[in-house]
Amino acid sequence: MRTVNIDNLVEQIRKCVERHKIADGKYSRWLWQNEKGDRELGCNPYGCADAANILYSISQFPRDAKERRAFVDTLRSMQEKSSGMFHEKTHHTIHTTAHCIAALELFDASPLYPCTQLLPLLQKEKLYDFLENEVNWLDPWPQSHKGAGIFVALTMTDAVDLEWKNNYFSWLWEHSDIETGFFHHGEERTKMPASHMMAGGFHYFFNHEAERRPYRYPEKVIDSCIGFMREHERYGMIKSCTFIDIDVVFCLNRAMRQTPYRFEEAKEELEKYAEKYVDFMNGIDYENDEGFNDLHMLFGAVCCLAELQMALPGKILTSKPLRLVLDRRPFI
Repeated sequence: MRTVNIDNLVEQIRKCVERHKIADGKYSRWLWQNEKGDRELGCNPYGCADAANILYSISQFPRDAKERRAFVDTLRSMQEKSSGMFHEKTHHTIHTTAHCIAALELFDASPLYPCTQLLPLLQKEKLYDFLENEVNWLDPWPQSHKGAGIFVALTMTDAVDLEWKNNYFSWLWEHSDIETGFFHHGEERTKMPASHMMAGGFHYFFNHEAERRPYRYPEKVIDSCIGFMREHERYGMIKSCTFIDIDVVFCLNRAMRQTPYRFEEAKEELEKYAEKYVDFMNGIDYENDEGFNDLHMLFGAVCCLAELQMALPGKILTSKPLRLVLDRRPFI
């Protein structure tokens, strides 16, 4: 891979966040309505959380105490007191809750109330029942928002102890898929594309990374991800600002840390992927592109750039190194 400087791209990302700003700590997720007319314009949980995430990632995080307080107050105001949950219609409430709590952590802050709705899951039997019956493993990608989100919400509100965490990771260890390296439950294997198992697996793996836990089959993860990267067009990768790219890059790069298996080959695939991804990001119509101007989707793209920069030292240059929020805490 050739060495590239992406400072101009980072500046376009900063400008995009600024365009979404309504007031200190208040951001919209979208700037315009879609054809269906179902976008929640104005101040939005994902707009606010992802603005904070992106600004942290590009080293433009607010230093002014007043602005930081505005972020915290806005996010806290979105929590439902009775349940402790956060709500937004495009994502499951567990996803929204974990995502907002993770954004608050960037400010060394917590939500005002415990996640009361999730507290029954502190019991091992109810935790396992949730993972086995409330998570639909035939649809592993969106359903991972629940299976991984409960860990984030409960861990980041200090509701769980080491025993609970051990129970959680023990269940995932026993349900690691020997064919793909990701996760599965039930006799009938998923009917969804294999890439959906990977995208779901990403959510569980960033919990593993946060808690310094081992993957059961890192070699299989590497095999799977190399295959996805080589057929990236088939799987909708390097196509738009979204999360599928950080999913595959993160899974491959982090699995490489746990085994020397196919290391040089995997590094070469990352370099090829990075070159194509940076070219794609540099070619976007920054003011009109739907994905780039959706702060949640843009956040996924920024995460991918940050992980690639870290995985390939000296190849992707910025005046200030990109920071992956996942290396500070898990998020959804």
